[in-house]
Amino acid sequence: MDQAAVLAAYDRQIRRDARSDSPGARVERVGAVVRQTGGEYDWNGIHWADVDAATADATIAEQVRYYTSLGREFEWKLHSHDRPADLADRLRAAGLVPEPPETVMVAEAAELPMEPELPAGVRLLPVTDASGARLMADAHEAAFGEDGSGLSERLAKRVLAQLTETPDAVVAVVAMAGDEPVSSARMEFCPGTDFAGLWGGGTAPRWRGKGIYRALVAYRARIAVERGCRYLQVDASDDSRPILRRLGFVPLSVTTPYVYTP
Repeated sequence: MDQAAVLAAYDRQIRRDARSDSPGARVERVGAVVRQTGGEYDWNGIHWADVDAATADATIAEQVRYYTSLGREFEWKLHSHDRPADLADRLRAAGLVPEPPETVMVAEAAELPMEPELPAGVRLLPVTDASGARLMADAHEAAFGEDGSGLSERLAKRVLAQLTETPDAVVAVVAMAGDEPVSSARMEFCPGTDFAGLWGGGTAPRWRGKGIYRALVAYRARIAVERGCRYLQVDASDDSRPILRRLGFVPLSVTTPYVYTP
């Protein structure tokens, strides 16, 4: 893989030419930024910013004013190759708080394993309706706990909206151990691009290390290839990065969410 060329395509197709990832959200190109604005359960934030040392602070301040006027928390998705070099310091100075960094990793979909290998007693259940979205939220809580932020509930509402209004743009699945949801994941397609995004994959603690995460990747890779998608992209945590490397994913950049809460 020509990593520089793929990174350039990722920046162009996924960030600068970003499309809404939710039926209730819109993407705007305003001045130097490409940003998404949505409702309470949507992702709100900055995909791309064409700024330099002379313009960065004013641009950041404008985004803070804009989202604060809407009463929306927002995220500035900073990548390690973004400029200026001190952009992270400028975001912190404006009151944005960094969350744990993740590694942007990409693989050729056709080169990935496509046959899910699951531990005994575990099956994959496609998510197509409200009950499935609820199981996804339950799996998320089993994997990460509930911190009181309502993230699992927002996830369920967002996935259900996608399945209802743009069903061809998302694939969602839950790993079930009997009647217990133990892991979940989704894939979001970006029409007109070479990429589909893999999201989720967190697994309940006592089911980790059994190959469920790899099985969820294989399940989605097969569907991506069937739909003619070239690349799969993941924002990988420290836990998932080694698994993805073994499967054939390569790192392109490091992304850190900088979050502002009005």
